[in-house]
Amino acid sequence: MNTLNNKIRQLAISGEVVFRDIDMATIWGITNRNTLYTTLKRYNKNKTLEKIKPGIYSILDIKDINPDMIGVKVLHRYCYISMETILRDQGIILQRVPHTTFASDISKRFVVGEYSYISRRLKDIYLYNKEGIYTKDGVNYATIERAVADLLYFNPLYYFDNARLIDWKKVEEIQKVAGYKK
Repeated sequence: MNTLNNKIRQLAISGEVVFRDIDMATIWGITNRNTLYTTLKRYNKNKTLEKIKPGIYSILDIKDINPDMIGVKVLHRYCYISMETILRDQGIILQRVPHTTFASDISKRFVVGEYSYISRRLKDIYLYNKEGIYTKDGVNYATIERAVADLLYFNPLYYFDNARLIDWKKVEEIQKVAGYKK
């Protein structure tokens, strides 16, 4: 039991709540794959860790975790939340958007529990440009203007329900700085 408490304490000290199996192997100093998976199986069985998805675990119940962080951990690459998700949350898009939209270097759709995600592939030249990107609680987010610029990159004719809430000068500025072609 002492070893169990020590291992979980090591995870808690890291400041994270969601971990990939390889992250835990590094934190715990486990090099043998079988030892790692046996340990994870035991911790999941006794409810010390919650298995979110194969290879991804949490020290908290999935309902107590920021769903955005879950998407970031599953993607396991540089990404940020943008497009429909940001614009829906800011009242610029009024339609129901049932998924969280990421910009990353891959196109992917996935579901984790009750959460649905889409990752749209953005060219590296645009993706890694930090203009209009900020970080909150370990997750990268686009500003309204960056989300609009990203969405227009994928669909230049996109209709915005509340376009008056958009600072179009800032959108043009981001498009120019990020290198988006008009």
